[in-house]
Amino acid sequence: MMKQPAPHLTAEQWLARVFADGRPRHVGTGWLSGVLGIVLGLLALLAVLCLHFPEYLTLPELRSHYPLEWVRLAIDIGLLAAMALAAVSMVLRRKKALGVAGLVLAGAALGLGAGGVEIPRGQVSAVYLGLDWFVLGVLTTAAVFVPLERAFPLRSGQGAFRRGWLTDTQYFFASHVLAQVMSVAVLAPAVAMGEALAVPSAQTAVQSLPVAVQFALAVLVADLAQYGIHRAFHAIPFLWRFHKVHHSVEVMDWLAGSRLHLVDVIVTRGLVLLPLVVLGFDQVAIYAYLALVSFQAVFIHANFAPRARWLERWVAMPRFHHWHHGAEAEARDVNFAVHLPMIDLWFGTYHMPEGRWPAGYGITGERAPEGWAPQLVWPFRRGA
Repeated sequence: MMKQPAPHLTAEQWLARVFADGRPRHVGTGWLSGVLGIVLGLLALLAVLCLHFPEYLTLPELRSHYPLEWVRLAIDIGLLAAMALAAVSMVLRRKKALGVAGLVLAGAALGLGAGGVEIPRGQVSAVYLGLDWFVLGVLTTAAVFVPLERAFPLRSGQGAFRRGWLTDTQYFFASHVLAQVMSVAVLAPAVAMGEALAVPSAQTAVQSLPVAVQFALAVLVADLAQYGIHRAFHAIPFLWRFHKVHHSVEVMDWLAGSRLHLVDVIVTRGLVLLPLVVLGFDQVAIYAYLALVSFQAVFIHANFAPRARWLERWVAMPRFHHWHHGAEAEARDVNFAVHLPMIDLWFGTYHMPEGRWPAGYGITGERAPEGWAPQLVWPFRRGA
């Protein structure tokens, strides 16, 4: 009898096979300590690489502001914690793969000098990656949303390693590491076009307002622009080819919002930023808005079920945006705003069934390929 070929394993399935041992994963089983050991070991290793090659792996805007002594201390503490957690995992779990992986990553960081690396001076590169921005992004975002989702989950049995987590992690990585690409492709054109289209009288009026008022107005202006652009990405078939990458997410959590095609990101962010530049908003107000949208874009995708229903009519909460991603027919082309649900009320696209959440997410009858690179080319394929 002919032997059947082994089924092809996705990267997620391969990782599950390597690390799974069939044992429970609750606190006290060594699973959490093993995963934390891997995460801290990997982040420490990446941080050490940033110390070795700062001109190539760190953002110039951040590089000169780092308190190096504290950074070095944080790396060393992270390494000690990674090794301790890995050791705990090895003691508690039957399969030692988690603990070994954490120790290997921590050992690699130690071998490269840990926090004591001497930083090369005087070197400048015109091309660089934001690896430091990725490390900071993981530390800050995951530290807020992972505990939040564990404490108040919408779907309690979902877990961090749900279907598609590796693809969305790749998106999170790319969106941070390619910060220079985003700056060149988004900020530079928006600023240049904004200066060309500037309306001096409007700029004078806006700049006469207190910064706090400018910030509130910037949120309204940006969300109105975002609403129109977002709706166009749904209505125009060519644009939908790119935006459906975002809607291919079938499980919602804090990582899901990272799944955005590069074309979608460049067009949307550039056109949202444009009116803020045209109207001459103060940089402080613009940076405050960018900080808000960075937080809320993660928040509204989270596996988190807050109970402040009185707030849902005024501020975009997870349930509002989950309905935008819902697979049900009633969820089609609704809730386009990112910050202010009232904009959807104005334009007739508001949908918030009382007390209900969508039963599922994704694109009906269609599934995206797995991985950042395959999804990058997916919209360009014939028939996509």
